[in-house]
Amino acid sequence: MDKLYTISDLPQLTRKQVRENFKNHMNPGLCTYLGLLDFDKHYVKAEGVQVWDSDGNCYLDFLGGYGSLNLGHNHPYVIESLQKVSSMPNLLQASMNGVASVLATNLARITPGKLNNTFFCNSGAEAVEGALKLARIATGRTRIISCISSFHGKTMGALSLTGREKYHRGFQPLVPDCSVVPYGDIDALEAQLKNNDVAAFIVEPIQGEGGVVVPLAGYLNAAREICHRYGTLLIADEIQTGLGRTGKMFACEHEGAEPDIMCLAKSLGGGIMPIGAFITTEEIWNKAYGGVEKCLLHTSTFGGNTWATAAGIAALEVIYQENLVERAAEMGDYLLDGLRKLQEQYPLIREIRGRGLLVGIEFDQPAKGVLAKVAGSVNKLASEYLGSMVAGVLLNQHKIITAYTLNNPNVIRLEPPLVVTKEQIDVVLNALDDTFRKNRSVLGFGLASGKTFLSGMFGKK
Repeated sequence: MDKLYTISDLPQLTRKQVRENFKNHMNPGLCTYLGLLDFDKHYVKAEGVQVWDSDGNCYLDFLGGYGSLNLGHNHPYVIESLQKVSSMPNLLQASMNGVASVLATNLARITPGKLNNTFFCNSGAEAVEGALKLARIATGRTRIISCISSFHGKTMGALSLTGREKYHRGFQPLVPDCSVVPYGDIDALEAQLKNNDVAAFIVEPIQGEGGVVVPLAGYLNAAREICHRYGTLLIADEIQTGLGRTGKMFACEHEGAEPDIMCLAKSLGGGIMPIGAFITTEEIWNKAYGGVEKCLLHTSTFGGNTWATAAGIAALEVIYQENLVERAAEMGDYLLDGLRKLQEQYPLIREIRGRGLLVGIEFDQPAKGVLAKVAGSVNKLASEYLGSMVAGVLLNQHKIITAYTLNNPNVIRLEPPLVVTKEQIDVVLNALDDTFRKNRSVLGFGLASGKTFLSGMFGKK
């Protein structure tokens, strides 16, 4: 048998070794894709909004773990809290976990309306899966409605609701009785509900992967009223928008909407532990899982373990103690104001959207044939993924980490930890100004990306 790596070997790993391990034993296609625009850095240290690579370069993380790092990287209080529970049993299912019960109690106290009973799992996709099962058994109905361009995860049930066909191909048939309606279209939603056979409507208060799309004011409350009119449950997917990200503890609170079920994950683990959850009212929980006969119909081996739920307790403490909800609102306004000033200068910026520190920059679609001189893979990236090319320039020329949104590749997201400072935002605004000044067209970004592509292919160490 070949020698196994140990934890002691990790500090000596080179970028080349990481790339080879990833390519040979994980996902070779993703390895190639990340390498095209030199995204395959070897990061070795992280703190707050900053990340360092193996060459000693310091980067600003304005991706924030897709919303998982509201507290920033490696928050010391969360790590300290885990050390305090390190001698407690972590996995002891034939018992009631006291740590999990405390986090559930805290969630009942801070979530809107009558949300009260929580089930803990390990990810956002699992939270969505659990919410779907809950809605079906509580209502006795099977149909689920979601929105075009939504993103709820890639496990089978969650994928069936995710509103982009690219992720469906190759996996059909998906879960039956799932339909989509346009986001923000109340009439289309009501048309689907009129037969009184829909168990739930699941919706993101802001579509993150759809391109950071903010609905018109009143949409969530109107959806709630229509759902209740037809006996349908409203599921708010707050996996990316929750826990302060948008300048409220939960994004649905911007208009006072009270969902019947809420899905949480990402920053609930404080940026340290994987944890997901769905929370519902006592009435709905009892319809679904009340009593001894039904209490074990939905379970999870690792869900609600001590370390994960301790991280959740600590994360909520930090959010309140450091006033991160208010900070997200203030820093978000500052970022959006700066971006809109850039939009006035650069026609390539089509629209600025967002709320709090969930912000999207959408670019004009490239014109046909404009990239005819840019060859091969870069041509395809430019025509389909302009956002990834902008992100590549920001990373390689300005040491700023961003990414495009999965369901709208012409949008890059700015989603930094909520601890971000105005000085760090200024660095990003100045970098964007420099980027657009030097690359005023799609062709410009294509050529810049072509240089990165060539250096990435032939200059790797």
